[in-house]
Amino acid sequence: MPKAVISSFDFADYLANSKNLIEAALDDSLGPENPELLRDAMRYSLLAGGKRLRPILCLAACELACGDSEKAMPTAVALEMIHTMSLIHDDLPSMDNDDLRRGRPTNHKVYGDAIAILAGDALLTRAFEMVAIRTSDVPADRLLMVVGELSLAAGAPGLVGGQVVDLESEGKEVDLDTLEYIHLHKTGALLRACLICGALIGGAKQDLLDALDVYAKGIGLAFQIIDDILDVTASSEVLGKTAGKDLIADKTTYPKLIGLEKSKERANELVQAAKDALNPWKEKSAPLLALADYITNRDR
Repeated sequence: MPKAVISSFDFADYLANSKNLIEAALDDSLGPENPELLRDAMRYSLLAGGKRLRPILCLAACELACGDSEKAMPTAVALEMIHTMSLIHDDLPSMDNDDLRRGRPTNHKVYGDAIAILAGDALLTRAFEMVAIRTSDVPADRLLMVVGELSLAAGAPGLVGGQVVDLESEGKEVDLDTLEYIHLHKTGALLRACLICGALIGGAKQDLLDALDVYAKGIGLAFQIIDDILDVTASSEVLGKTAGKDLIADKTTYPKLIGLEKSKERANELVQAAKDALNPWKEKSAPLLALADYITNRDR
């Protein structure tokens, strides 16, 4: 029975094992290359820890599509590189201007603004190398689709566009539609790419891709709502980044628009809708179902 499969799934073990494999792959992705200063700056942020949810989502989606998650690992690494680039750039003085990330000084505080920008650029371009050159035994047409998805997620239709609207909205009255646009692009687009890219490598059919699209929208918005809540309720020590910075920057957030309790309700509704989308694959989707719950229950 599906319930028995899901209840016997050890999510903590799955999370720990997946994270260990990903950390090793990330370490291998940046070898003894030159210039050393650039490599060190790239490694500083890429290997700074974190939940590694994005690469885990990629591997889990590949497995759900009955693919070999080992073949998806270069793409999982690529997605974490793009995410890390976005964090490096997001923390810059000209952007969100943060001094703390993952519990230690941000990249530009250690290496300066110029090297931080270049380290982010290098990680972004290395991501496409991971997919196009370092992936083995995956049909070329699937890799081409993955490259396309990464381009859309990382560029103006995705996180860059979301960041621009986010910056333009500071200090202004923003409605819920605009806030959701920011979240779906700045955060949600890359989360969606994690799932779609993993599934594409696994050879997913269109019905699964459509379901993952719905799942991605749900967890993408929920993830950011929880981020908004934690920015208000958690300490910098717990978050590993500066708490309350959205309030300082006068940004519109879910708690600011609809209050804390309704924000929590909205996040729970989105996660349930995400999980419901995977009902036809319930016997195989235990990791993704558990990851959806983890998003709303996390404390950092």
